[in-house]
Amino acid sequence: MTTSAVVHTDIAHPAEAGTALASLVQAKLGERPDVVILFASPRYDFPPLLAALDAGCRPKALVGCSSAGEFTSGAQGVGMACAIALRAPEMSFSVGVGRRLTVDRDAAARDMVGSFAGLREQHRKHRSALILADALAGHMDALVERLTVLTASRYRLFGGGAGGDDSFQRRFVFAGTEAIPDAAVALEILSDKPLGIGVRHGWTPASAPMRVTEAEGMRLGSLDAVAAAEVFEDHAQRTRQKFDRGDALPFFLHNVLGVEASRGHKLRVPLSVEADGSVACATEVPAGSTVQVMGVTAEAAARAAGESVRDAIGQLQGRKPEVALFFDCVATRLRMGKDFGFELQAVQEALGEARFAGCNSIGQIAGAEGQFSGFHNCTAVVCVIPE
Repeated sequence: MTTSAVVHTDIAHPAEAGTALASLVQAKLGERPDVVILFASPRYDFPPLLAALDAGCRPKALVGCSSAGEFTSGAQGVGMACAIALRAPEMSFSVGVGRRLTVDRDAAARDMVGSFAGLREQHRKHRSALILADALAGHMDALVERLTVLTASRYRLFGGGAGGDDSFQRRFVFAGTEAIPDAAVALEILSDKPLGIGVRHGWTPASAPMRVTEAEGMRLGSLDAVAAAEVFEDHAQRTRQKFDRGDALPFFLHNVLGVEASRGHKLRVPLSVEADGSVACATEVPAGSTVQVMGVTAEAAARAAGESVRDAIGQLQGRKPEVALFFDCVATRLRMGKDFGFELQAVQEALGEARFAGCNSIGQIAGAEGQFSGFHNCTAVVCVIPE
Protein backbone atom coordinates (compact mmCIF):
# COMPACT_ATOMS: atom_id res chain seq x y z
CA MET A 1 0.00 0.00 0.00
CA THR A 2 1.20 3.51 -0.83
CA THR A 3 1.56 5.97 2.03
CA SER A 4 2.27 9.65 1.63
CA ALA A 5 3.22 12.82 3.45
CA VAL A 6 2.11 16.25 2.24
CA VAL A 7 4.18 18.97 3.91
CA HIS A 8 4.95 22.65 3.61
CA THR A 9 6.92 25.43 5.28
CA ASP A 10 7.16 29.19 5.07
CA ILE A 11 10.50 29.35 6.91
CA ALA A 12 12.65 31.78 4.96
CA HIS A 13 16.09 30.36 5.73
CA PRO A 14 16.75 27.68 3.10
CA ALA A 15 18.61 25.11 5.22
CA GLU A 16 16.13 25.50 8.06
CA ALA A 17 13.25 25.13 5.61
CA GLY A 18 14.76 21.92 4.21
CA THR A 19 15.27 20.53 7.70
CA ALA A 20 11.69 21.41 8.65
CA LEU A 21 10.27 19.66 5.59
CA ALA A 22 12.38 16.58 6.25
CA SER A 23 11.25 16.44 9.89
CA LEU A 24 7.62 16.62 8.82
CA VAL A 25 8.16 13.84 6.28
CA GLN A 26 9.85 11.63 8.87
CA ALA A 27 7.12 12.27 11.41
CA LYS A 28 4.45 11.23 8.92
CA LEU A 29 6.13 8.27 7.22
CA GLY A 30 8.41 7.05 9.98
CA GLU A 31 10.87 5.66 7.48
CA ARG A 32 12.95 6.58 4.45
CA PRO A 33 10.74 7.79 1.55
CA ASP A 34 11.06 6.28 -1.89
CA VAL A 35 10.68 9.71 -3.46
CA VAL A 36 10.22 13.35 -2.46
CA ILE A 37 8.75 15.83 -4.95
CA LEU A 38 9.51 19.43 -4.00
CA PHE A 39 8.10 22.76 -5.18
CA ALA A 40 9.96 25.79 -3.86
CA SER A 41 9.67 29.54 -4.30
CA PRO A 42 12.47 31.31 -6.22
CA ARG A 43 13.17 33.31 -3.07
CA TYR A 44 15.13 30.33 -1.74
CA ASP A 45 18.80 29.58 -2.26
CA PHE A 46 18.11 26.11 -3.62
CA PRO A 47 21.33 24.12 -2.92
CA PRO A 48 21.17 24.45 0.90
CA LEU A 49 17.41 23.82 0.84
CA LEU A 50 17.87 20.62 -1.18
CA ALA A 51 20.88 19.48 0.83
CA ALA A 52 19.06 19.85 4.15
CA LEU A 53 15.95 18.09 2.85
CA ASP A 54 18.04 15.25 1.45
CA ALA A 55 20.09 14.86 4.63
CA GLY A 56 17.04 15.01 6.87
CA CYS A 57 14.94 12.25 5.33
CA ARG A 58 17.34 10.52 2.86
CA PRO A 59 14.85 9.94 0.02
CA LYS A 60 15.84 7.36 -2.58
CA ALA A 61 14.87 9.94 -5.22
CA LEU A 62 14.44 13.71 -4.94
CA VAL A 63 13.01 15.83 -7.76
CA GLY A 64 11.13 19.08 -8.14
CA CYS A 65 11.25 22.60 -9.50
CA SER A 66 11.06 26.27 -8.67
CA SER A 67 7.48 27.50 -8.46
CA ALA A 68 5.41 30.64 -8.97
CA GLY A 69 2.99 29.93 -6.13
CA GLU A 70 2.84 26.91 -3.85
CA PHE A 71 -0.08 25.04 -2.29
CA THR A 72 -1.19 21.97 -0.41
CA SER A 73 -4.50 20.78 0.98
CA GLY A 74 -3.89 22.98 4.01
CA ALA A 75 -1.88 25.93 2.73
CA GLN A 76 -1.64 28.34 -0.19
CA GLY A 77 0.77 31.17 -0.81
CA VAL A 78 3.78 32.63 -2.54
CA GLY A 79 7.25 32.29 -1.05
CA MET A 80 6.79 28.82 0.49
CA ALA A 81 8.16 25.35 -0.13
CA CYS A 82 5.93 22.28 -0.24
CA ALA A 83 6.48 18.62 -0.97
CA ILE A 84 4.92 15.21 -1.39
CA ALA A 85 6.84 12.20 -0.04
CA LEU A 86 5.88 8.64 -0.97
CA ARG A 87 6.51 5.18 0.41
CA ALA A 88 5.29 2.90 -2.36
CA PRO A 89 6.29 -0.80 -2.34
CA GLU A 90 4.18 -1.37 -5.47
CA MET A 91 6.03 1.35 -7.40
CA SER A 92 9.58 1.96 -8.55
CA PHE A 93 11.18 5.25 -9.52
CA SER A 94 14.09 6.55 -11.54
CA VAL A 95 15.25 10.07 -12.39
CA GLY A 96 16.49 11.39 -15.74
CA VAL A 97 17.80 14.90 -16.43
CA GLY A 98 17.96 16.74 -19.75
CA ARG A 99 20.29 19.74 -19.74
CA ARG A 100 20.80 22.69 -22.11
CA LEU A 101 17.26 22.67 -23.44
CA THR A 102 17.81 25.82 -25.46
CA VAL A 103 20.84 24.27 -27.19
CA ASP A 104 19.71 20.72 -28.01
CA ARG A 105 16.17 19.73 -27.08
CA ASP A 106 16.42 16.28 -28.70
CA ALA A 107 19.57 15.39 -26.77
CA ALA A 108 17.91 16.55 -23.55
CA ALA A 109 14.89 14.32 -24.24
CA ARG A 110 17.16 11.32 -24.89
CA ASP A 111 19.01 11.92 -21.65
CA MET A 112 15.73 12.18 -19.74
CA VAL A 113 14.48 8.77 -20.85
CA GLY A 114 17.89 7.10 -20.82
CA SER A 115 17.40 5.93 -17.24
CA PHE A 116 13.83 4.66 -17.74
CA ALA A 117 13.79 1.05 -16.57
CA GLY A 118 10.38 0.47 -18.09
CA LEU A 119 11.86 0.67 -21.59
CA ARG A 120 14.00 -2.40 -20.81
CA GLU A 121 11.92 -4.35 -18.30
CA GLN A 122 8.28 -5.39 -18.06
CA HIS A 123 7.98 -6.14 -14.34
CA ARG A 124 5.35 -3.46 -13.66
CA LYS A 125 2.19 -2.96 -15.69
CA HIS A 126 1.67 0.82 -15.58
CA ARG A 127 4.19 3.45 -16.76
CA SER A 128 4.00 7.17 -16.03
CA ALA A 129 6.44 10.06 -15.81
CA LEU A 130 6.38 13.38 -14.02
CA ILE A 131 7.99 15.97 -16.32
CA LEU A 132 9.22 19.29 -14.93
CA ALA A 133 10.94 21.67 -17.34
CA ASP A 134 12.15 25.20 -17.94
CA ALA A 135 9.24 25.99 -20.23
CA LEU A 136 10.61 29.37 -21.29
CA ALA A 137 13.41 27.50 -23.04
CA GLY A 138 10.75 27.14 -25.74
CA HIS A 139 9.30 24.40 -27.93
CA MET A 140 7.65 22.52 -25.08
CA ASP A 141 5.06 20.90 -27.34
CA ALA A 142 7.96 19.51 -29.37
CA LEU A 143 9.65 18.26 -26.19
CA VAL A 144 6.50 16.43 -25.07
CA GLU A 145 6.12 14.95 -28.54
CA ARG A 146 9.76 13.83 -28.57
CA LEU A 147 9.41 12.18 -25.16
CA THR A 148 6.30 10.40 -26.41
CA VAL A 149 8.15 9.10 -29.46
CA LEU A 150 11.23 8.00 -27.48
CA THR A 151 9.01 6.05 -25.08
CA ALA A 152 6.91 4.57 -27.91
CA SER A 153 3.78 6.16 -26.35
CA ARG A 154 3.99 3.68 -23.47
CA TYR A 155 4.18 6.35 -20.76
CA ARG A 156 1.51 8.68 -19.43
CA LEU A 157 3.08 12.11 -18.93
CA PHE A 158 2.12 14.93 -16.57
CA GLY A 159 3.79 17.92 -14.98
CA GLY A 160 4.56 21.58 -15.53
CA GLY A 161 7.03 24.34 -16.26
CA ALA A 162 9.36 25.61 -13.56
CA GLY A 163 8.18 28.89 -12.08
CA GLY A 164 10.27 32.02 -11.69
CA ASP A 165 10.36 35.29 -9.83
CA ASP A 166 8.39 38.40 -10.79
CA SER A 167 10.52 38.84 -13.92
CA PHE A 168 10.26 35.13 -14.77
CA GLN A 169 13.95 34.57 -13.93
CA ARG A 170 15.43 31.96 -11.54
CA ARG A 171 13.80 28.95 -13.19
CA PHE A 172 15.30 25.65 -12.01
CA VAL A 173 14.51 21.97 -11.90
CA PHE A 174 15.77 19.78 -9.06
CA ALA A 175 17.49 16.39 -9.28
CA GLY A 176 18.91 15.16 -6.02
CA THR A 177 20.64 18.11 -4.36
CA GLU A 178 21.28 19.87 -7.67
CA ALA A 179 19.26 22.87 -8.93
CA ILE A 180 19.66 23.06 -12.71
CA PRO A 181 18.72 25.94 -15.07
CA ASP A 182 17.76 25.52 -18.73
CA ALA A 183 16.84 21.90 -18.06
CA ALA A 184 14.09 19.33 -17.60
CA VAL A 185 13.80 16.44 -15.18
CA ALA A 186 11.73 13.27 -15.53
CA LEU A 187 10.61 11.07 -12.65
CA GLU A 188 9.76 7.66 -14.05
CA ILE A 189 6.95 5.98 -12.10
CA LEU A 190 6.46 2.27 -12.70
CA SER A 191 3.48 0.88 -10.84
CA ASP A 192 1.44 -2.25 -10.31
CA LYS A 193 -1.57 0.04 -9.94
CA PRO A 194 -2.94 2.62 -12.39
CA LEU A 195 -2.39 6.32 -11.77
CA GLY A 196 -5.09 8.78 -12.83
CA ILE A 197 -4.38 11.87 -14.93
CA GLY A 198 -6.91 14.63 -15.54
CA VAL A 199 -6.64 17.68 -17.83
CA ARG A 200 -9.23 20.50 -18.11
CA HIS A 201 -9.35 24.29 -18.37
CA GLY A 202 -12.94 25.61 -18.52
CA TRP A 203 -12.26 28.38 -21.09
CA THR A 204 -14.68 28.93 -23.99
CA PRO A 205 -14.38 30.83 -27.30
CA ALA A 206 -15.16 34.55 -27.15
CA SER A 207 -14.32 35.49 -30.74
CA ALA A 208 -14.64 34.18 -34.27
CA PRO A 209 -11.94 31.77 -35.47
CA MET A 210 -8.82 33.42 -36.97
CA ARG A 211 -5.82 32.12 -38.88
CA VAL A 212 -2.31 32.73 -37.55
CA THR A 213 -0.74 34.41 -40.57
CA GLU A 214 2.60 35.33 -38.99
CA ALA A 215 4.37 33.81 -36.02
CA GLU A 216 7.95 33.02 -35.07
CA GLY A 217 8.86 31.34 -31.82
CA MET A 218 6.98 33.04 -29.00
CA ARG A 219 6.26 36.13 -31.12
CA LEU A 220 2.77 36.32 -32.62
CA GLY A 221 2.87 38.67 -35.58
CA SER A 222 -0.57 38.70 -37.17
CA LEU A 223 -4.00 37.07 -37.25
CA ASP A 224 -5.92 37.09 -40.54
CA ALA A 225 -3.13 39.35 -41.85
CA VAL A 226 -3.88 41.98 -39.17
CA ALA A 227 -1.25 42.91 -36.58
CA ALA A 228 -1.89 40.88 -33.43
CA ALA A 229 -2.11 43.95 -31.19
CA GLU A 230 -4.82 45.44 -33.41
CA VAL A 231 -6.82 42.23 -33.19
CA PHE A 232 -6.75 42.34 -29.39
CA GLU A 233 -7.59 46.06 -29.39
CA ASP A 234 -10.61 45.39 -31.54
CA HIS A 235 -11.72 42.56 -29.27
CA ALA A 236 -11.35 44.81 -26.24
CA GLN A 237 -13.51 47.49 -27.85
CA ARG A 238 -16.21 45.03 -28.85
CA THR A 239 -16.32 43.48 -25.39
CA ARG A 240 -15.94 46.81 -23.54
CA GLN A 241 -12.68 45.95 -21.85
CA LYS A 242 -9.64 48.15 -21.22
CA PHE A 243 -6.59 47.44 -23.37
CA ASP A 244 -3.36 49.36 -22.81
CA ARG A 245 -0.53 48.46 -25.18
CA GLY A 246 2.00 49.62 -22.60
CA ASP A 247 0.50 47.44 -19.87
CA ALA A 248 -1.44 44.73 -21.66
CA LEU A 249 -0.94 41.83 -19.23
CA PRO A 250 -4.05 42.58 -17.11
CA PHE A 251 -6.14 42.30 -20.29
CA PHE A 252 -4.29 39.22 -21.55
CA LEU A 253 -4.83 37.33 -18.29
CA HIS A 254 -8.56 37.42 -19.03
CA ASN A 255 -8.29 37.03 -22.81
CA VAL A 256 -5.96 34.20 -23.79
CA LEU A 257 -5.68 32.51 -27.16
CA GLY A 258 -7.09 29.06 -27.80
CA VAL A 259 -5.34 27.05 -30.51
CA GLU A 260 -7.79 24.72 -32.21
CA ALA A 261 -6.95 21.07 -31.51
CA SER A 262 -8.62 17.69 -31.89
CA ARG A 263 -10.01 17.89 -28.35
CA GLY A 264 -11.02 21.52 -27.98
CA HIS A 265 -8.49 24.34 -27.57
CA LYS A 266 -4.95 24.44 -26.23
CA LEU A 267 -4.50 27.70 -24.38
CA ARG A 268 -1.68 30.17 -24.98
CA VAL A 269 -1.13 33.25 -22.79
CA PRO A 270 -0.10 36.54 -24.47
CA LEU A 271 2.24 38.57 -22.29
CA SER A 272 3.04 41.94 -23.87
CA VAL A 273 2.78 44.09 -26.99
CA GLU A 274 5.95 44.80 -28.95
CA ALA A 275 6.75 48.08 -30.74
CA ASP A 276 5.92 46.60 -34.15
CA GLY A 277 2.41 45.52 -33.06
CA SER A 278 3.33 41.88 -32.53
CA VAL A 279 2.52 40.13 -29.27
CA ALA A 280 4.98 38.17 -27.11
CA CYS A 281 3.46 34.96 -25.76
CA ALA A 282 4.42 32.54 -22.99
CA THR A 283 4.38 29.65 -25.48
CA GLU A 284 4.66 29.28 -29.24
CA VAL A 285 1.51 29.80 -31.33
CA PRO A 286 2.04 27.81 -34.55
CA ALA A 287 1.84 29.69 -37.85
CA GLY A 288 -1.09 28.48 -39.91
CA SER A 289 -3.09 27.31 -36.90
CA THR A 290 -6.65 28.42 -36.17
CA VAL A 291 -7.14 30.37 -32.95
CA GLN A 292 -9.84 32.17 -31.00
CA VAL A 293 -9.76 34.63 -28.13
CA MET A 294 -11.01 32.74 -25.09
CA GLY A 295 -12.83 33.76 -21.93
CA VAL A 296 -13.50 32.15 -18.56
CA THR A 297 -15.17 32.78 -15.23
CA ALA A 298 -13.77 31.90 -11.81
CA GLU A 299 -16.62 29.44 -11.40
CA ALA A 300 -15.82 27.70 -14.68
CA ALA A 301 -12.11 27.43 -13.83
CA ALA A 302 -12.88 25.93 -10.41
CA ARG A 303 -15.39 23.54 -11.94
CA ALA A 304 -12.83 22.40 -14.52
CA ALA A 305 -10.26 21.74 -11.80
CA GLY A 306 -12.72 19.59 -9.89
CA GLU A 307 -13.68 17.74 -13.05
CA SER A 308 -10.03 17.04 -13.84
CA VAL A 309 -9.70 15.35 -10.44
CA ARG A 310 -12.85 13.30 -10.97
CA ASP A 311 -11.56 12.28 -14.41
CA ALA A 312 -8.35 11.08 -12.77
CA ILE A 313 -10.10 9.21 -9.97
CA GLY A 314 -12.23 7.44 -12.57
CA GLN A 315 -9.03 5.88 -13.96
CA LEU A 316 -8.04 4.20 -10.67
CA GLN A 317 -10.18 1.11 -11.35
CA GLY A 318 -12.07 1.45 -8.08
CA ARG A 319 -9.04 2.10 -5.87
CA LYS A 320 -9.13 4.81 -3.23
CA PRO A 321 -7.04 7.97 -3.84
CA GLU A 322 -4.07 8.39 -1.52
CA VAL A 323 -2.54 11.66 -2.73
CA ALA A 324 -2.49 13.96 -5.77
CA LEU A 325 -0.12 16.28 -7.57
CA PHE A 326 -1.85 19.36 -8.96
CA PHE A 327 -0.57 21.98 -11.42
CA ASP A 328 -2.18 25.15 -12.68
CA CYS A 329 -0.76 28.20 -14.35
CA VAL A 330 0.77 31.22 -12.68
CA ALA A 331 -1.48 33.21 -15.03
CA THR A 332 -4.48 31.53 -13.41
CA ARG A 333 -3.35 32.65 -9.96
CA LEU A 334 -2.68 36.19 -11.17
CA ARG A 335 -6.05 36.38 -12.91
CA MET A 336 -8.11 34.91 -10.07
CA GLY A 337 -6.32 36.49 -7.11
CA LYS A 338 -7.98 35.37 -3.89
CA ASP A 339 -10.53 33.42 -5.90
CA PHE A 340 -7.79 30.91 -6.77
CA GLY A 341 -8.59 29.43 -3.38
CA PHE A 342 -11.96 28.33 -4.74
CA GLU A 343 -10.16 26.28 -7.39
CA LEU A 344 -8.04 24.57 -4.75
CA GLN A 345 -11.17 23.98 -2.71
CA ALA A 346 -12.78 22.29 -5.71
CA VAL A 347 -9.73 20.02 -6.02
CA GLN A 348 -9.96 19.04 -2.35
CA GLU A 349 -13.69 18.41 -2.50
CA ALA A 350 -13.22 16.10 -5.48
CA LEU A 351 -10.40 14.23 -3.72
CA GLY A 352 -12.39 13.66 -0.54
CA GLU A 353 -10.08 12.52 2.26
CA ALA A 354 -6.95 12.38 0.08
CA ARG A 355 -4.51 15.28 0.23
CA PHE A 356 -2.66 17.13 -2.51
CA ALA A 357 0.26 19.42 -3.18
CA GLY A 358 1.47 21.29 -6.23
CA CYS A 359 2.39 24.64 -7.67
CA ASN A 360 1.55 27.43 -10.06
CA SER A 361 3.74 26.60 -13.03
CA ILE A 362 4.72 28.30 -16.28
CA GLY A 363 2.66 25.99 -18.45
CA GLN A 364 1.37 22.50 -17.83
CA ILE A 365 2.27 19.14 -19.38
CA ALA A 366 -0.03 16.23 -20.12
CA GLY A 367 0.32 13.20 -22.35
CA ALA A 368 -2.11 10.33 -21.86
CA GLU A 369 -4.47 8.27 -23.94
CA GLY A 370 -7.94 9.79 -24.26
CA GLN A 371 -6.72 13.06 -22.73
CA PHE A 372 -5.99 16.54 -24.01
CA SER A 373 -2.26 15.96 -24.56
CA GLY A 374 0.68 18.32 -25.04
CA PHE A 375 1.85 21.56 -23.45
CA HIS A 376 -0.76 23.94 -22.07
CA ASN A 377 -1.27 27.29 -20.38
CA CYS A 378 -4.04 28.10 -17.85
CA THR A 379 -4.98 24.42 -17.61
CA ALA A 380 -5.56 22.26 -14.54
CA VAL A 381 -3.45 19.08 -14.67
CA VAL A 382 -3.72 16.52 -11.87
CA CYS A 383 -2.19 13.13 -11.18
CA VAL A 384 -3.97 11.04 -8.56
CA ILE A 385 -2.00 8.23 -6.92
CA PRO A 386 -4.02 5.40 -5.32
CA GLU A 387 -3.45 3.81 -1.93
